[in-house]
Amino acid sequence: MQLKHYLTSARLNLDIDMLHQPVTNYIQTLHAAVDKTEPASDEARLYGYKVPKISPDGSCSISNMPDFEHYDLADILGGRNPITTDKLAILNALVNLTAGAMSVDWLGIYQKRAKPDGSHVLVKLAYRGAVSRAEFSLTPAFATQSNNSMVGMNGEAKIINDIPKYIASDGPYYNCDSRVKAEACMPLFDRKTSHITGIVDAEAWQEDFFSVQTLAPLLALCIVVPKFLI
Repeated sequence: MQLKHYLTSARLNLDIDMLHQPVTNYIQTLHAAVDKTEPASDEARLYGYKVPKISPDGSCSISNMPDFEHYDLADILGGRNPITTDKLAILNALVNLTAGAMSVDWLGIYQKRAKPDGSHVLVKLAYRGAVSRAEFSLTPAFATQSNNSMVGMNGEAKIINDIPKYIASDGPYYNCDSRVKAEACMPLFDRKTSHITGIVDAEAWQEDFFSVQTLAPLLALCIVVPKFLI
């Protein structure tokens, strides 16, 4: 899925003429990074990460509690195996490279996965930044308070350059870190079917962060990532 198709699918009204060359360049950079990604030396780090405690109603991270919980991706990914391990290593490399290119404060890749009870969630496969929750429920009820869930369900990208103003206008927003002032939540689409397979979420500590310059690496990431989802 190249840029024009992605912008149309994500319902993004952006200047394709300004974005075409930088996005193309970043796609090439990301593919080169994939080719250079070495086998994981620390498998445990790829499959597990800290998450904040969740309030009893499941809707709000208790981020000021000193004791974090541990999330094991192997449970929802069907265990550990070499193919999954290699893909997680690639996704982490892509996140680190893109976060650096954007100079963004937080960046994560989520995939739509089914849980044993038949419900669907967005599960965080790779990220760079502060500790945050691992799963977002894909239900209409949760989408009323979470951009991640809303984008994961309807496939329409959400770019917000003034979070305080957005919250004041009653926009759906899951507040995991009060430092966040701007967010770009972007859908991921299956390369063959164009079905929604996940999201990429980027957060910045300053308002008006997302522009053509900062969105170009993010769009490139959204185009490249689906090939490496589990």
